[in-house]
Amino acid sequence: MLTPPKTPKRPIERVHHGDVVVDDYEWLRDKDDPEVIAHLHEENAYTNAKTEHLTILQEQIFEEIRTRTKETDLSVPVREGDWWYYSRTVEGLEYPIHCRVAAAGPDDWEPPVMDGSGAALPGEQVLLDENVEAEGHEFFALGSFDVSTDGALLLYGVDVEGDERYTIRLRALDDSAREFADEIEGTAAGAVFDPSGRFVFYATVDESWRPDTIHRHEVGAEASGDVVVFSEPDERFWLGVGLTRSRRFLVIEAGSNVTSETRLLDASDPTGEFSVVWPRKEGVEYDVEHVVAGGRDRLLITHNDGAVNFELVSVAADDPQGPRRMLLPHSADVRIEGVDAFRDFVALEYRREGLPRVAVAKVPAGGLPTDATPDDTLHELAFDEELFSVGLAGNPAWDQPTLRLGYTSFTTPSTVLDLVVATGERRLRKRQAVLGDYDATRYAQRREWATATDGTRIPISLVYRHDLVTLGEPAPTLLYGYGSYEHSIDPGFGIPRLSLLDRGMVFAVAHVRGGGEMGRLWYEHGKKLEKRNTFTDFIAAARHLVDNDITAPDRLVAQGGSAGGLLIGAVANLAPKYFSGFLAEVPFVDPLTSILDPSLPLTVIEWDEWGNPLDDEEVYSYIKSYSPIENVHVNHYPPILAVTSLNDTRVLYVEPAKWVAKLRDAGADPLLKIEMAAGHGGVSGRYAAWRERAFAYAWVIDAAGAHPSGE
Repeated sequence: MLTPPKTPKRPIERVHHGDVVVDDYEWLRDKDDPEVIAHLHEENAYTNAKTEHLTILQEQIFEEIRTRTKETDLSVPVREGDWWYYSRTVEGLEYPIHCRVAAAGPDDWEPPVMDGSGAALPGEQVLLDENVEAEGHEFFALGSFDVSTDGALLLYGVDVEGDERYTIRLRALDDSAREFADEIEGTAAGAVFDPSGRFVFYATVDESWRPDTIHRHEVGAEASGDVVVFSEPDERFWLGVGLTRSRRFLVIEAGSNVTSETRLLDASDPTGEFSVVWPRKEGVEYDVEHVVAGGRDRLLITHNDGAVNFELVSVAADDPQGPRRMLLPHSADVRIEGVDAFRDFVALEYRREGLPRVAVAKVPAGGLPTDATPDDTLHELAFDEELFSVGLAGNPAWDQPTLRLGYTSFTTPSTVLDLVVATGERRLRKRQAVLGDYDATRYAQRREWATATDGTRIPISLVYRHDLVTLGEPAPTLLYGYGSYEHSIDPGFGIPRLSLLDRGMVFAVAHVRGGGEMGRLWYEHGKKLEKRNTFTDFIAAARHLVDNDITAPDRLVAQGGSAGGLLIGAVANLAPKYFSGFLAEVPFVDPLTSILDPSLPLTVIEWDEWGNPLDDEEVYSYIKSYSPIENVHVNHYPPILAVTSLNDTRVLYVEPAKWVAKLRDAGADPLLKIEMAAGHGGVSGRYAAWRERAFAYAWVIDAAGAHPSGE
C-alpha cells in the first residue's frame, strides 16, 4: 500500500485581532530550503505512483489532442504599417515563430492568401523564433513584443523562470538582424516604442512585484540612464503603458481593482510631461480612447461614476475635465466593457443576457453628433447560436476599413472574421482546424438555471455529445467555476475538451457571482463580505445538475484554478457530498495568510477584492470563515488533485502544499502535482501543456467514472 509523504509539523503562532492561529506548515514557504524541495519531489513521486494506472489513458488523451490539432499552422495576418504580421507553428516545435510579409501598398487590406498548409508565406521575414530563444531553458515565455512604427526595430521581453519578470532586448529588422546592446532586466510585460522609434517605454516592479514605475529608455543608450517618467506610490495600483490606436497619444494607465486613472502625452513630444485625464476618484473606473470627430481630437471615455454598468461619454482631448457629451447612457441590462476607436468607425464591446456582444457605429464626416443615441449610431452584430462569444481580435491599424473579430462557442471552433464596416459584409478568414472526425452536429450546448439560497438565478452552460448523453439520465460531469475579479467564463471551443465529451461526459460552467457574466452587480455581490455567494452559487449549480438527473454525486467532478481554486477548496469543505472529485489548479487556498502579509506579491492590491483583514476585524473573521485551509475538518472528502508551480508569483506553491498536508491530517488522501520549472500559467511549450492537460483530464475521467471511450 502506498504511503503519502509525511509533512513535519513545525508550529508557529499568528495573532490578529486577538485570534491565535497555529500554522504547522508555514515552513514549506522557503523554496530555497533543500528540505522543502525534497518534500515537493516526494509529493510528485507519490502522485505519480497513485496515478500510474492512468498512464495509458493519459497517453491516449495526449495523442487525441495532438492528432486533432493542426500542428503546422499560421494565424490570419494582421495589417500594421507597411506589413502583414502573423505567427506560425511547426509540427514538432513547442513555440510559435513570429513573421511578417510586406503589404502591396497603402490600400492593401486583403490579408495574404493562406493555402491551408500552414507553410510560410511568400516573401516571409522571420522576426522572432521563440524556439531559438527557448533553447537551453526549461521554461520560456514571451512578454513584450512590439515593432517600431517604421518597421525597422523589434523589442521583445523574455521570461525563462516563470516568475513573469521579463528581460527586454532590441533587434534590427534588416538583413543584419543585429541585436542591440540594450538589455533591460526585471520588467513587466507590455513595453512599447514611441511613434518615433527613438524611445522605449516600460514598467518595472517593486519588492511586492507590483508594476509601479514607468521608465523611458533611449534606444542605443545604457539602461542605467533611463528616465523615470511616473512612479505610483499607492500600493493598490498597477501601472501599464501604451499608445492610442491613432498613435496620437502615449498612455499611462494606473488601476486598482476598483479605481483607475489615465495620463496622456502628445506622442510628438515623447520627453514631455504626461497629464491626467480625470483625477482618480475612489471606486470610479474609466478607460480612454482617442477619436477624431469633426477634425478635432476627442476622447471617448467609458466610466462608472454614478453608472454601475458604465456609460460612454465624449470629451475634448485638450479639455478632458470640461463638458461631457453623452453618447451611451447607463443601462441596468447592459454592461459596457469598452470602446475601440478607428478613423472611420467605433466598436463597442458589452454584455447582455450573460453573453458578450459587439456593436459598430460609423463616425460621421461631421463628427460625433451631439444627440447620438445607441439606436442612431450602433448596430449590434447578430449570431445564430444560443451560446457564443464574440470580441475584437487584432485591430492595430487606425485607418483600417475592416474590423477583425474572434467568434467561438462550445461547439464552433475559434473563428476569425473581418467585418467590412461600410457594407456590413462578413468575410470568414479562418476557422480553427479540428482534424479527425470532428462533427459539430454531434455536440449540443444549452443553458440551465439554478436557484441560489437567496433566490438568485444562476446560469449554467452545458456542452455534451447528444448521441452519448441523454439529459435526465445521470452522466459523468465536469463542473467548472471561477467567480472573482469580474472575470467572465464565456462559451468557447477547446480541442482538449473533446476527450471528455467523446467519453460521454458533460462539461458545465457555473457562472457564479464574483464573475462578470451578468453585469457589474453580479461581481459586486460576489466579493468582500459577500464572497460566500460565489461558493453557495456553485453548490446550487451542482445541486441543480443532480436534482435534474443531469449527473449524480458519484459522477460529478469540480474544477477551478487560481481564485477558482479558492472556490474549489471552499466547496470541498462546505458540500463534499455532491462531488466525486475536486481538481484545483494553482489554487488560492490559504487566503487569510496571504492577504494578512503586505510583503507578499500582490497582497495590498488584493484588498479591494477581498477586504483588508489587517485593519478590519470583520473582514478577518469573514475570510477565516471560508478559507479552505482554515476550515479543513474531519470529513468524507472525495479524491482531490492540486496542481501548482514552484515559480508562481501570483498564487505561491506553498498554499496548495500546506492545504494538502492539512487535508491529510483530516484523513483525506489528496494528491499534489508541482511543476518545478513553471509559473502561474503552468508549463511552457504547447506539447508540454498538452501533456499536463492530458494528466489532469485522465484524473477527471477516473474520478467521474466516465466511459473509457465514446465509440
